[in-house]
Amino acid sequence: MGRQPGPQTPPADWPTGYPQGYAVVDVETTGLARDDRIISAAVYQLDAQGEFQDSWYTLVNPQRDPGPVWIHGLTSEVLADAPLFPEIVPELSARLTDRVLVAHNAMFDWSMLAREYARAAAVAPVRQRLCTIALSKELGLPLPNHKLESLAAHFGVVQERAHHALDDARVLSEAFRPSLRRAAQTNVRLPLLTCQPLTEWSDAPAPRSHPTGSSYRPSTWRPARKRPACPYPNPGRYEPGGRLVQGMRVAFSGDTSVDRELLEDRAIEAGLHVATSVSRLTSLLVTNDPEARTSKTIKATTFGTAVVDEAAFMQLLQDVRPAASAPSSG
Repeated sequence: MGRQPGPQTPPADWPTGYPQGYAVVDVETTGLARDDRIISAAVYQLDAQGEFQDSWYTLVNPQRDPGPVWIHGLTSEVLADAPLFPEIVPELSARLTDRVLVAHNAMFDWSMLAREYARAAAVAPVRQRLCTIALSKELGLPLPNHKLESLAAHFGVVQERAHHALDDARVLSEAFRPSLRRAAQTNVRLPLLTCQPLTEWSDAPAPRSHPTGSSYRPSTWRPARKRPACPYPNPGRYEPGGRLVQGMRVAFSGDTSVDRELLEDRAIEAGLHVATSVSRLTSLLVTNDPEARTSKTIKATTFGTAVVDEAAFMQLLQDVRPAASAPSSG
């Protein structure tokens, strides 16, 4: 482990709007729920054209059960003398500053980092992230699935130790560089998303079940939650400048400074219907990154659905108009 990517010749006409540096990140965790913790982290620093600059790795003591040891191999004994997350914040932050965070299923790695930084009363110096799954889709790579090993195999990268943060970060950095070069050659718009640090969150225990197979990370960061059915009929679209009405269908896209589950709970308590996708029936889309080309923002534009940011939505929640009819009994 530790082989570095070999040099490649970058395109002569490098897109001027591309980022100036990248931090390829991988974290291993005690699980996938909102109260789970990071137990190891690795960062590969790449320059603007994907050339290797530096790598860094650390174990982290989660101060709790390490979770699926059969996957990541990190036992309580191994982690006992590791630093706590607040102790690694200075060095980790130095390696993330002024760089785009790159990860495979970046929502997961960023969400875990954002939550750990919030617990440590610190702010992650990350402003944008890039998911290599999204980039492979933008490039139209002929992959059988979106697993890291499939992306690695496509570019001939040999994985030496799966689910070890340092080797996963190395593999991803070696696969990201040719992806970045291909994007630059055709001037593809990089799927950059805004990173919103957490200011309010909950560490309430969440239901968990550790898988027994080799696949650990889910296709999306937030597992589906069973929500109570909204008792009010949908009154239609939200009109900008107006009030929300009980029964309106609200969808969320991207990061929020208030933990997504807390924000959804507040919407439900106000009598709104929280939707997982955007359709013609959606009343409102809440996003802090309206320029992002996510499926939800694209559909909202297509359907003419109103879009507001998190701060505006929080204001609207303070004055939700009661539904015109009584709640349904079924």
